[in-house]
Amino acid sequence: MTTEKQNKYKKNITLVGLASFFGGISQDMVVPIIPVYLASVLGMPKTMIGLSEGVLMAGASAFKIIAGWLSDKYRTQKPFIIFGYATSMLSRALLAAFASFGAVSALRFLDGVGKGTKDAPKSALLANSTEQKTRGKSFGITRALDTLGSVVGPVLLYIGLRFFGTGASGYKTIFLLAAIPVFITIIIFAFFISEPPVAEKKQTTVVAPLPRAFYIFIAIVGIFTLGNSSDAFLLLRTQELGVQVLMIPLVYALFNFIYASASIPLGSLSDKIGRINVILLGWIAYAIAYLGFANATHSWHAWVLFGFYGLYYATTEGVAKAFVADLVPQDRRGTAYGIYNTSIGLLALPASFIAGLAWDHIGVSAPFYIGASTACVAATALLLFQPKSKGLF
Repeated sequence: MTTEKQNKYKKNITLVGLASFFGGISQDMVVPIIPVYLASVLGMPKTMIGLSEGVLMAGASAFKIIAGWLSDKYRTQKPFIIFGYATSMLSRALLAAFASFGAVSALRFLDGVGKGTKDAPKSALLANSTEQKTRGKSFGITRALDTLGSVVGPVLLYIGLRFFGTGASGYKTIFLLAAIPVFITIIIFAFFISEPPVAEKKQTTVVAPLPRAFYIFIAIVGIFTLGNSSDAFLLLRTQELGVQVLMIPLVYALFNFIYASASIPLGSLSDKIGRINVILLGWIAYAIAYLGFANATHSWHAWVLFGFYGLYYATTEGVAKAFVADLVPQDRRGTAYGIYNTSIGLLALPASFIAGLAWDHIGVSAPFYIGASTACVAATALLLFQPKSKGLF
C-alpha cells in the first residue's frame, strides 16, 4: 500500500483502539470475578477451575485459526470481528440466567469462541492499516486503549459489587450489565472503521509456506505458554493472601492501569531496539512476578506484584503481534495470527490444568514456580534465536 493510501487508514488505529476500549470494559467487568464466582458460589476445586479455563482457551483456538484463514481467503476482516464481539456479548448476558457449572462453562466457552473469532482478523486489520516503521507504536496505542478499558471495567465492577452485593444475584446483575459496552464496540466496527484493501494474490496451486522464522518464534512462545496458566490463579492467590473479594477488582484495575500506561512507550521502544529485546524484558518481568506470587505472605504483596505483572503484559501483548506482522507477508497475516493465537490457546489447556493440579496436590506456590521456570527457559531460547533472526526473515 502506498504512503498516501496508508495515511487514509491511520484513523483505524484510534478507532480500533476505541472499540477495544469498550470491549475491554465488558471483558474486565467479568474476568476478575469469574474464578471467585466458580470457587465461592459454585464450589469448584482449583483443578476444575484450571480445566475450565484451559478448555475455554483451547476450544476457542480452533476458531482463531479458522477465522484468520477465512479473513485471508476472502480478504476481509470486519464481518469476523463483528461476529466475534456479538458472540461474546450474548454469552456474557446469558451468564445472568444460569448458575450451574455446566452452563457457566458452556457460556464461558462461547465467550472464548467470540474472542477467538475476532482476534486474528482484528490484528490483521490493524497491521494492514500501519507501516512497519511505526507498527510497534500503533499496536501499543491500540493495546493501551484496550487496556484502559480494562482499568475502567474493574472499577465499574467494584462499584457494582458495592451496590449489588457479592452474592450470586449481585454477580448475575453484573454479568448482564457487562454486555452493554461490547454493543458499543460492535457499532464502532460496523459503521466507523474502514478496511484497507488487500491485494488479490495471483492464482496458484501451491500455497507458499510461512517464513521459517515465524515457526521458530511460535515454538519459543509455546515453551513460555506451557507455564503461563490462566490469570484466574493469580486472582485466587490474591484472595488467598487475604485481599477481600470487594477489593479484587481494584487490584486488577491497578494491573491494567500499569499495563495501559506502559504499552505505548514500550511499543515505541520495540520500534527502536527491536521486538525481541522488548519481549525478553517482558518474560523476565513475568518470571520475577511469578516468583513473587510463589513467596508472597501478605495481602499488600498482591497489589505490588499485580502492578509489576502489568509490565509483562505491556512488553509482550502488542509487541509480539507487531513482530508476527514483521515476519509474514501482508496477505498471510490473518493465517499467521490464527496460528499464533491457536498455538497459545491449545497450550493453555495443559498449562492451566497442570497449574490447578499443582495447587491442589503440591501447594499454592507450585503453579507460580512452574511459570517462572518455563519463562526463564523460553527467554534463553529467544535470546539464542535473536542473533540468527535476521538471516531467517
